[in-house]
Amino acid sequence: MKALFGTAGNPEGFYAAGKKQSKDMPAWLKEQGLDAYEYQCGKGVTVGETTARAIGQAAAQAGIALSLHAPYFVNPANPDPDSQEKTAGYVLAACRVARWMGADRVVIHTGALQKRDRKEALATACGGFQMLRRRCDDAGYGEIYLCPETMGKINQLGDLTEVLTICSAHQGLLPCVDFGHLYARSLGQLDGEEAVEAMLDEMVRVLGEDRAKGFHSHFSKIAFTPRGGESKHLTFDQAEFGPDPAPLCRCLARRGWFPRVICESAGTQDVDALAMKRAYLQARAQGERG
Repeated sequence: MKALFGTAGNPEGFYAAGKKQSKDMPAWLKEQGLDAYEYQCGKGVTVGETTARAIGQAAAQAGIALSLHAPYFVNPANPDPDSQEKTAGYVLAACRVARWMGADRVVIHTGALQKRDRKEALATACGGFQMLRRRCDDAGYGEIYLCPETMGKINQLGDLTEVLTICSAHQGLLPCVDFGHLYARSLGQLDGEEAVEAMLDEMVRVLGEDRAKGFHSHFSKIAFTPRGGESKHLTFDQAEFGPDPAPLCRCLARRGWFPRVICESAGTQDVDALAMKRAYLQARAQGERG
């Protein structure tokens, strides 16, 4: 098995090619040489069944792996019962659309600290995600992974250790490791081959290699501020900030891992995802020759 590379949402190149509808994305991605597409429901789950099924049919025909991003505003770390119920409703709605599409992964933000210490917020989030997993299983969505995402702002829950702790509770929770977010919240420290290897090793220690090697991932360069962490997403051509994608590509190839890597660059998701795929395949070929 090989790693898959694709885009979060529809890049500028898609519209520049005269395309307008997301149902055309899978075939277009295949033409670009990519393998995956993450449909964005960040502002709410508003896509209808007809459109979702059309996207899913197009993806199946093109051989494009589908995932879906749940609304950004969910907060599984909020202890308020009404908030937990609303979060469950949003996630169940996201799973319903994912089922229509044939998507097998739903990415979910881990939540905010809300003036609590990290330990308390993490305990709430762990319970929240276990509740979400149980509710989704009860609703018949057991085949869809829920993917807690590592976050980029320092005052958010969601460093790598926290996300892995959440995922350790259930096989149906798969980490979404956003390397740009981790770079930003570490103020640039988590960059380079040594840092990537350490992060992958931590995943193995907590989840075991069988689960870790097929993880979900986001990647982009991200600008950060010293006090807040993540500021904005960039393109690979913008060199002032990282992380460098090459070390991740080499590490994945060397380990024989096969995650799904979704590029979240600012408008150039397709170009940058393809650059990562080429680097990964080149590293694999060099390993096979070596």
